[in-house]
Amino acid sequence: MRILFTGILSAAVVGSAVIAATVVWPIGQVPKEITLTGDVQRGAYLARAGGCIACHTNFDSGGAPLAGGAPLKTDFGTFYPPNLTTDPTHGIGDWSIENFAQAIRQGISPEGDPYYPTFTYPFYSNFTDQDIADLWAAFQTVPAVAKPAPDHDTSFPFNQRWGLKFWRAAFLKEPRTDPIAENGEAWNRGRLLVEGAAHCAACHTGRNFAGARNTDTEHFQGNDRLPGGGKSPAIDAETLKMRGWDIGNLTYALRTGITPSGDAFGGTMGEVVLQGTKFLSEGDRKAMAIYLLDDHQGG
Repeated sequence: MRILFTGILSAAVVGSAVIAATVVWPIGQVPKEITLTGDVQRGAYLARAGGCIACHTNFDSGGAPLAGGAPLKTDFGTFYPPNLTTDPTHGIGDWSIENFAQAIRQGISPEGDPYYPTFTYPFYSNFTDQDIADLWAAFQTVPAVAKPAPDHDTSFPFNQRWGLKFWRAAFLKEPRTDPIAENGEAWNRGRLLVEGAAHCAACHTGRNFAGARNTDTEHFQGNDRLPGGGKSPAIDAETLKMRGWDIGNLTYALRTGITPSGDAFGGTMGEVVLQGTKFLSEGDRKAMAIYLLDDHQGG
């Protein structure tokens, strides 16, 4: 009995030490100083492409733009996108551009805490310093809203942010945005948008037990477990072509939300078009279609 007690006590001490070490374990990289001048219009365009307004605005309750998003109900709890307005207390008004860069590209708060992966920061890790400066300039124009977003509603162990450090070590991957020269300029522009800012794989790729995307086996194969219980279809090139999509009608759908059958996108995809892709240039919408349909010749 004494030996058993000693073993249990030793295990508890070791376990506590591991947790304590993990809590203080630093993650990410210290952001470098960014001195570039941002362009508000380019930043606003990138914010639309990135879905910032769609996620961080609670349209159902008439919330102010970027003042905190509608709830995302998942298997791990309900998450609330935070206030991104210039309010210094409840928003990002007291951040520096370097804080902003670290949040966007690394998913780390100014306090050094990891953000939950409901924030699509893995898709933004390849944003350039100019991208960050442009976004920062645009966000500085957002009127302050002195109201906090609700706290995340998660139970143990998912309410322990330090545990996300293990998640990051196991599942965090770079986006597939590197250009492939032989595939053409339009295809590569579409790749940059689809695999990066527009983060299409966030909804259209299946996830594992830990909520991480199965990028190696289910990329663009659809997802039956979207937040709120929704589903998303497969959008790989073969499936899209089989279902009657071509560059023309997909480009049109990204502007209007109207499918080749005359139906309209609903749910999350309808919101993506309404708050995001309809604001993109016709060239960028076509580039996205070219990439998704894997047309190396650009239509």
